[in-house]
Amino acid sequence: MSLKSQRVRVAAAGLAVLGLVATGCGGPSPGTSSAEAETLVVFNGQSGDYQGNFNPYSPSENEGRGTLFEPLFFFNAMKRDAEPRPRLGKEFSWNADGTELSVTLREDVKWSDGQKFSAKDVVFTLDMVRKNSTMNATGYQGTATAIDDTHVVIKFGQPSFTEGPQVLGRLWMVPEHLWKGIATPATDPIKNPVGTGPFLLEEFKAQAITLKANPGYYGGEPAVKKIRYLALSGNQAGTDALKAGKVDWLTGPVPDIKNVEKNYPGYRAITIPQNQTALFTCSNVELGCTGPQTDPAVRKAIYYGMNRAQLNTLAFQDTSSEISPGFALLERDQPYISGKLREKAAPMSPEVAKATQLLEGAGYTKGADGVYAKDGKPLTLTVKVVTGWTDYITAVNTIGQQLQQVGIKVTPQQLSWNEWSDARAQGGFELLIDSVYQGPAADPYYTFSYFFAGHSTAPVGESANPNFGRMKDARVDEALAALKRVDLKDRAARQPHLDVIQTRIEEVMPYIPVLTGGTTSEYNAKKFTGWPTKDDLYAFPAVWSRPEHSEIFIKLKPAGK
Repeated sequence: MSLKSQRVRVAAAGLAVLGLVATGCGGPSPGTSSAEAETLVVFNGQSGDYQGNFNPYSPSENEGRGTLFEPLFFFNAMKRDAEPRPRLGKEFSWNADGTELSVTLREDVKWSDGQKFSAKDVVFTLDMVRKNSTMNATGYQGTATAIDDTHVVIKFGQPSFTEGPQVLGRLWMVPEHLWKGIATPATDPIKNPVGTGPFLLEEFKAQAITLKANPGYYGGEPAVKKIRYLALSGNQAGTDALKAGKVDWLTGPVPDIKNVEKNYPGYRAITIPQNQTALFTCSNVELGCTGPQTDPAVRKAIYYGMNRAQLNTLAFQDTSSEISPGFALLERDQPYISGKLREKAAPMSPEVAKATQLLEGAGYTKGADGVYAKDGKPLTLTVKVVTGWTDYITAVNTIGQQLQQVGIKVTPQQLSWNEWSDARAQGGFELLIDSVYQGPAADPYYTFSYFFAGHSTAPVGESANPNFGRMKDARVDEALAALKRVDLKDRAARQPHLDVIQTRIEEVMPYIPVLTGGTTSEYNAKKFTGWPTKDDLYAFPAVWSRPEHSEIFIKLKPAGK
């Protein structure tokens, strides 16, 4: 969800937590205090207690990217032609051959401890990321130099046009004067964050995190004065909180999702097809993965054994849509979809004959119990899912039933978010359900470079970030390297490389495509104005999507102000 998962769901400790929320936050009403009216209450999906980690580079970060720590610019991944919005940067430009990126910074920024932000902090951050592979999810390999306090030049050893949105939009600036003393910045938890962002940490509790507006923010103090992140026991608890008007923004499923305005007066909903639901597999034997899912034939048999139309109805209320086996978004990325894929979209109905052919061709034989086996070992798998993620729990239960007809036994295992996240990072799983998220700009390159690049994975037992499927493919890595050297606007030159990546992803299939998730947010339109709409998608509207959520926090205003 990601980043810990960029696809997170409502979770954690139970409705007793609702006592932490001011009464009547369904909208301003007589007797409502100004503080209550200006407090946005949200769920970002933590299952189990928050750990108090505000390190923006940690896979187990609770909060921070965009709100506490900022990028240089914000890139809108919803629109291909959207101009980046300045954050800590003012402007940037490339030289002609894409080897030098010049950035001009704001001169009026201070860290929340009062010290001045400067180009030295940018250089320190970029150097730190380059030197720590587990922090370097974007594969940054540049060399940054501070020309003066407000100008930075980043040089690359080869043309690197694709690095622009990643370096500028997906690296979080940290203060050199505090972080230079951190021995292991990739893993050390940050308990008392000092950033430049529009919000500050006001209070941490195991079941609630409260941010407050930064009065010294260079963009002006936000109109939303407080943001409170709560923890609940699951999606049903989230629905109950929404019904009671105890939460202002929830991204996740609620019953009868098409009638939110009727069922929850004062609230509205928006559904956007963006992140791609998949069964993540620990796929790579060479990196230490074990289990039947390391066999590509098994992964593809699962792919063909699913009834996606049924899954969409039973688990996702028909809010999801078709998914490409090459993992480019079918709608947004239509110009980039490879014509060389065997299938443009994963089949919505099961194709049992293909699944059977794949398994038997790989040497599996069906036993008397209807389950395939090989070398005396039955084809049984465990799929990990977070407790309380009711839509995903329904999905894996349904998939388990569907795969019985192709002779594969799949057993769901529910875990706390912390346990699930650790297993995902360390490779301690056979299958788990999650979403593949998008990058800083509306281009499939970034998803490919995150989830399918060799540089963003690690051996089992070490933290991968975020290539959790542990794909390491020379042809994919070569194509990604080639794409870095091509101007993002030159589609004809880029397409052959995109073809290679998509066809290899389809062939290897480290992530088994399920559906393109229709990400639905329910939000309190009576209490706050300025929410994204389908006519004005200035940011991806998911409370767990960072830094997109911070763009929304900045733009929201209490109703009537």
